[in-house]
Amino acid sequence: MTARLLLFTGKGGVGKTTLAAATATALAAGGRKALVVSTDPAHSLGDALDVPLSGQVAEVDAGLWAVQVDPRALVDDAWRDLRGHLRTVLAGAGVDELDAEELTVLPGVEELLALSEVRRLAERGPWDVVVVDCGPTAETLRLLALPEAFASYLERLFPTHRRVVRGLLAGVAGSTSVERWDATADALGRLAEELEQLRDLLTSPTTAVRLVLTPERVVAAETRRTVTALALQGIRVDGVVANRVVPDPGDDRGPAADWLRTRRAEQDAVLAELADLAALRTVGHRAAEPVGTVALLDVAEGLYRGRDPLEGEADDGPLLEVVRTGEREYTLRVALPVGDSELDLARVGDDLAVTVDGRRRLVALPSLLKRCLVTGAELDDTGLAVRFEPDPDLWMR
Repeated sequence: MTARLLLFTGKGGVGKTTLAAATATALAAGGRKALVVSTDPAHSLGDALDVPLSGQVAEVDAGLWAVQVDPRALVDDAWRDLRGHLRTVLAGAGVDELDAEELTVLPGVEELLALSEVRRLAERGPWDVVVVDCGPTAETLRLLALPEAFASYLERLFPTHRRVVRGLLAGVAGSTSVERWDATADALGRLAEELEQLRDLLTSPTTAVRLVLTPERVVAAETRRTVTALALQGIRVDGVVANRVVPDPGDDRGPAADWLRTRRAEQDAVLAELADLAALRTVGHRAAEPVGTVALLDVAEGLYRGRDPLEGEADDGPLLEVVRTGEREYTLRVALPVGDSELDLARVGDDLAVTVDGRRRLVALPSLLKRCLVTGAELDDTGLAVRFEPDPDLWMR
């Protein structure tokens, strides 16, 4: 059985590693088996837990394990053979040997393999929950988009169906090399399956992202864009954590109290603007850096206040919904928290291309709408609403 997956990300320096470690520590203290994984290239998980960590899973405390994924080692172990297969395919198709070498050095391979390792750990370990300390937001968005991007790349380069691949490669190589090419087709098939499983894992109801921020306007704006980008990929955000909220000085007087009062008022204004986001929690700013499981449990108590750390915002429903809004009109509702983001729509064959803040995704249209024309679109409280009417030239076919 696959463990629950909880991914923490945020702008660099907002404290996501500490909060991921605190959440895993609290889960273990509450009786669950928890693994906390760092995929951040700048590993600091071991520093937060105050234990040395490596690419091998280590038990930190009762019910708590931790590991820092080493993408370079994964590349050396897992990518070498597949690169060889891809070079064989490209060279056999007439691509120059040097070009084939360059084409197989794909950007994002290290991050993709790190994500694959997270999936392996979630499926094969004894833990109930896997908490992931991801890299900063921009890197994480790219990481979570990789399975779909790689799948598209693979499908364009090579046929999806294994027999088609085998026939193509055998035709290029000749019958004497069928077994060699068949092994290559098998390797490509395994890669396609892995990508599909990764996409399924990321969009599963048992997977959620928690965004960490500090109450500053620039960071809050990035968080809003991240919520939209993740929704566009079908990945659920079940909570937002505002870290390092300064204490309220109350009626105290003096320069220090005045500074705290001004800073807290600024933070409260930012938090008020974020109130509509998923399950907003706050964590107070601490005088000392929390290091070790005892200090992390104290952080978790301030974060969750006695509630189950796995309790987040419920899923609001499907990303897409078609409703009939007139005798000859249908509306496709796309549940995207677009807000002030830049939005662009385009019809691409049987797909609707939705671009938000430069991030584009093709949304497959339901069969009913494939024979319709787009007549308009608008944003409302539920997200994006796209209106369709039957295309007379296609509706009668």
